[in-house]
Amino acid sequence: MKQRHWFNLHGWFALPLWLLFCFICITGTLAVFSHELTWLFNPNARATNPADMPAKPIAELVEVVEREYPQADVTTVISFEPYLVNAIAFSDAEHPYALAYVNPYTGKIQEVNTGVTFINFIRSLHGWLLFPWHGSYSIGYYLVSAFSLLLLGSLITGLVIYKRFWRAFTQPKLRLKQGKKTVLADLHRLAGAWSLWFIAIMSATGLWYLTQQILWHNDIDIEGHAPLVDASAVPTQASEQLPVSFAQALEQVKQRYPNFRNGYSMLPEHSRGMYQLIGGGGEMFYDQYSYRVAVNPYSGEIAQASSPADMGVLETVLHVADTLHYGTFGGLWTKSLWFIFGLILSGMSITGFMMWGNRTLKASKNAARKQRKIEQVQTVQQGVQ
Repeated sequence: MKQRHWFNLHGWFALPLWLLFCFICITGTLAVFSHELTWLFNPNARATNPADMPAKPIAELVEVVEREYPQADVTTVISFEPYLVNAIAFSDAEHPYALAYVNPYTGKIQEVNTGVTFINFIRSLHGWLLFPWHGSYSIGYYLVSAFSLLLLGSLITGLVIYKRFWRAFTQPKLRLKQGKKTVLADLHRLAGAWSLWFIAIMSATGLWYLTQQILWHNDIDIEGHAPLVDASAVPTQASEQLPVSFAQALEQVKQRYPNFRNGYSMLPEHSRGMYQLIGGGGEMFYDQYSYRVAVNPYSGEIAQASSPADMGVLETVLHVADTLHYGTFGGLWTKSLWFIFGLILSGMSITGFMMWGNRTLKASKNAARKQRKIEQVQTVQQGVQ
């Protein structure tokens, strides 16, 4: 295929819905720092610890909420970075759904949020553009993840077009005095060469999200659900307090996985429900949901347990995709790197469109000029006749 054809193909990969693609890049870049932005703009979300106290067990934080709201039905405990509060989801007569922001060091409830958090909003906006979910699928999720195909196509065609791209690392070229067209082209090529690794990661993780959505849509589970308590083991007389407390369930998990750190744990929702304790274990590239333990609330036995050591290929990809997509595996340093290259990728979509716009405008002017010449020639010929 001729170079010109590869160039046109590269443009067509980049052009469809380029504005939406740029929007997805920008929201994803913000999502990388969603926790840090929450800490910056919401003082009630900060886990201040002036006395340098150790973090309290999350079971104690649940008790704090239950004492403050005696009728509360606590459902979930969500833990973030050490500098953020724990979010404890509950409901009662006055709060159909609420998140209590509890400082893990002081045990104080700093805020009760009954709306949408910034973290959930920006992740949802980036992940599925706030499109509604219809059961197990969302058109928005399909749309966003499908952009990975265009991104991959742009990467491949860009490599074909940009001969000897590695020179951008040793001999970067940015000609600032040769007009806007040259500056845009040089910026686009430089950004593309230095972002190759980042674009490859975004393409790969985006393809995984597309695959994951297809599996969800077809009700194919990557991970098994927590088992239910056998009906015969449920006491016939209902009791307000379960025989096995949340603290005891956590202790069981700690005995099985000493490095377990809570990520998203759920209390039993009904009489046959289990404690579902989900968290991380300190592995660098695995997310905070890679350890999953189900504890029987009546016997205290572990009914189901899984960790990275037990995972198959799909489960492993499931639990490393987010850390690679958002750059969370190395803490603030990798988040900062992902943020910078997210901005670069957003800028590339803009410079690419500007280059295409300039070429299109020039081609349109040339076509109009050619058409005028043809009309002038035809007019002269008619006059001679």
